[in-house]
Amino acid sequence: MSASPPANSPAVDTSVNSNGSPRRPVTSVVITGLGVISPLGNTPDELVDGLNAGKSGIAAFTQVPTEAFSASYGAEATQFTGHISDYGPLEKALQRTIRKGSKVMCREIEMGVASAQLALHDAGHSAETFDRDRTGVLFGSDYIMSLPDEYTAGIAACIEDGEFNFAKWGELGLPKVNPLWLLKYLPNMPASHIAIYNDLRGPNNSLTLREASGGAAIAEATSTILRGHAEALVVGATGSRVHPLRTLHASLQEKLAGNRDDCDTMSRPFDSSRDGSVLGEGAASMLCEAREHAEARGANILGEVLGYGTSAVGESGGPRPIQIAIANALKATLRSAKAAGHGETPIGHIHAHGLSDVDIDKDEAAAICEVFGDAKTQPPVTTAKGHFGNLGAGGGMVEIIASLKSLGGDLFPIRNLESLDENCPINAVNAPGVPAGDSFISVNVTPQGQASAVWIRKAS
Repeated sequence: MSASPPANSPAVDTSVNSNGSPRRPVTSVVITGLGVISPLGNTPDELVDGLNAGKSGIAAFTQVPTEAFSASYGAEATQFTGHISDYGPLEKALQRTIRKGSKVMCREIEMGVASAQLALHDAGHSAETFDRDRTGVLFGSDYIMSLPDEYTAGIAACIEDGEFNFAKWGELGLPKVNPLWLLKYLPNMPASHIAIYNDLRGPNNSLTLREASGGAAIAEATSTILRGHAEALVVGATGSRVHPLRTLHASLQEKLAGNRDDCDTMSRPFDSSRDGSVLGEGAASMLCEAREHAEARGANILGEVLGYGTSAVGESGGPRPIQIAIANALKATLRSAKAAGHGETPIGHIHAHGLSDVDIDKDEAAAICEVFGDAKTQPPVTTAKGHFGNLGAGGGMVEIIASLKSLGGDLFPIRNLESLDENCPINAVNAPGVPAGDSFISVNVTPQGQASAVWIRKAS
């Protein structure tokens, strides 16, 4: 679904409000509401409290058949059941609408929509204080995989003498497949549902950039608001690596952490004994607004976006494409912040991708050193993945909210970092008591070399 006008429609006049009054120029983009679905809990406070307490969200899988995979443990968002109460306080009519819509939502989409509803409630969204034509959605996701159960009955109907008969599919198999099955798995459906449920008619876009989705969504949303094309955008991402087919693909294509007697210790970002990533699931959203709009309605401003950057580098880009992509994204973030007048703002900490993969952690550390110098000159570096592994497209946004909620207090250490790998010479936070500072840069990257980074400051 897209709210963009057709190619032959008249250009939108961004210099006036929908009522014809002059519009003030946008000076910055601020964050006014947060929503989280994570393995550590379904509120920002539960998330940060769990990180500070050293809590792990990793446990035995319940959603996938563990006998089929090399790993038996992951980080599931166990508190999220899909019940209407998981979506936060809602009017009765909206409750009924979401219940009905949940029939065509898979778990990833449900988590994304729930996180958005929680963020809208946290921001105090109402029809009276928002122009629905200038409020939209920008949401990230993985490519969403369907469940095998969607086709089981149809395939079974076409089995003859133990063989699948393709000639029978049209007559016997296809009628047993739910005709709306595809709607449950389209990656643009989180943005579609969120816009429809809340009557948000402004810009609407979906990004499928795996782990880089959250940062890229914030970057695109900030640019959209600064250009005057929207006053407010629901910005989020949802993802899951816990899925019968997704987990199978990951076990075949990626290096996963081996099972340990204590599964809490499997995800070990930047540690010398790390041996792979841990699979998880989660979603998070925020409401981003033009500062002038937020102040005019008396919103509680939580943070301000100072800069952002993205970069994609393939194998043809050099011998270490992931290192180059991360360095590019970080440099672009610093440049955009400088152009906006924030270049001298101290960076309180860096929230690293910290996948716990031997090669990707090494490349990320090299990129951080390239941009910020050696460990003595770098801001403190942490990551939440030691607590819950890789949440796919939802991970970056969950991590951004964790860092935002930590500003002004102490920073959570990197869980399971016992011996820093000599190939990862970063200013790693491995003990409590390190100040988080008043701003942070968060960075994420995909195994294919797509990186995103954002720089966010605590509300002044």
